[in-house]
Amino acid sequence: MYDTLFINGDWVAASSGKTLAVINPATEAVIAEVAAGSPADIDSAVSAAKAAFTHWSKTSGAQRGAYLRAIARRIEAGAEELAALSSGNNGKPLSEARIDIDDAIATWDYYAGLAEQLDARQNAEVPLAMPGYRSSSRLEPAGVVGLIVPWNFPFVTTAWKVAPALAAGCTLVLKPSEITPLVELQLGAIAQSVGLPAGVINIVCGSGSDVGSALTAHPDIAKISFTGSNRVGEIVMQSLAKQVKGLSLELGGKSPMLVMDDADLDQATDWILGGIFYNAGQMCSATSRLLVHESIAPQLLQRLKAATEALKLGDAFEEGVQMGPLTSKAQFDTVMGYIERGQAEGLTLLTGGRRAEGFERGYFIEPTIFVDVPTDSALWREEIFGPVLCVRTFSSEAQAITLANDSDFGLAAGIISQDNAKAQRIAEQLQAGHIWINSLQLVCPETSWGGFKRSGIGRELGPWGLAAYLEVKHITQPLAEL
Repeated sequence: MYDTLFINGDWVAASSGKTLAVINPATEAVIAEVAAGSPADIDSAVSAAKAAFTHWSKTSGAQRGAYLRAIARRIEAGAEELAALSSGNNGKPLSEARIDIDDAIATWDYYAGLAEQLDARQNAEVPLAMPGYRSSSRLEPAGVVGLIVPWNFPFVTTAWKVAPALAAGCTLVLKPSEITPLVELQLGAIAQSVGLPAGVINIVCGSGSDVGSALTAHPDIAKISFTGSNRVGEIVMQSLAKQVKGLSLELGGKSPMLVMDDADLDQATDWILGGIFYNAGQMCSATSRLLVHESIAPQLLQRLKAATEALKLGDAFEEGVQMGPLTSKAQFDTVMGYIERGQAEGLTLLTGGRRAEGFERGYFIEPTIFVDVPTDSALWREEIFGPVLCVRTFSSEAQAITLANDSDFGLAAGIISQDNAKAQRIAEQLQAGHIWINSLQLVCPETSWGGFKRSGIGRELGPWGLAAYLEVKHITQPLAEL
């Protein structure tokens, strides 16, 4: 299937005949050549989705929920193969890829349930203060939607978008990242296997400049949901502004981790490492700004240095590997550029700072920690998207909150404290969409995902994720006419 596109329920050749090389980031070897779509292919995919919308939008929520559950079961049955495919393409340890697949399954099941509840929500009566009138509400699918997903969490962000879109009754065109398309293409085969009607899901691989631009500019697309960088998000937003189309953006982050003076240092060390080095730091929610109370900073940094240097780097399939390579050469170069910039600025390096030793090939970077980083440094303010942690100390709760909120972004945050009341008080003052207290970054499908400020527009997951693909209609009439 890699040399074709999934359009109108079938695998078809790309009109351009061109391909894109897919790389294993641990070995730098080409592992596949995928068909490269073009604007003509996007036009075909949107046409197929538009034709399918006529029928799919009129199916009941219960019918759509049954399809979503069937997809969840197919993913479950092939979970190990999907995880291996994801790891080989993305580079993340197999243990992390398995978590991704479990996340996707939970998301499909969750939105199957919400789809099944939609029927009972239709034509709901709306109480009116004005006498003599009656009003009711309906929830109707937005139309044909374009979904653009990133390379850092293949199959996960796809589930976060595709499942609620289908639950709502939308049809769609999915553009996977050209860097990690392999596991996303499996969704086409899964759709075929469960008998999903042709045209409901269409998958077109290709570059952002060709496929992505054509998708956002297409007149028959009702809405775009994009996850990725702020730079590209701004381009998407500008394109849709010209058409006044629906838009959801999940963009960057520069999330803080606040460690209070009463924190358990061993637990704090584990949670800090998970927040910055999971997926090699390639997370929009990475807690890459570490704020530590000055009274415990020396002891915590000693533990953190030792634990960081003990992390095992390696190929995704190697036993005991805790961190893989960066996913692409471009991202490797970007992250190394920030590290070199930090060193040029004279920042204090606690550990790391180099291409990982012992790897002749692969995009491996040592987990890196800078301390006493000035708040005006690019490393403190800009999203690096790699295994680079910046540390500052604080002396009071108020100062910690001020430093945490002093950011252009507001996606996520972490708080570590043994005082629950204090942690809750701080959480309520942080400007972020999702906050974890004494926890790793657990994201459940029932909760929301999205951020404040430049971290995006709208929310994914939870009922908010479904609402993003629904239009609200009210029908009002005089009682005398009933």
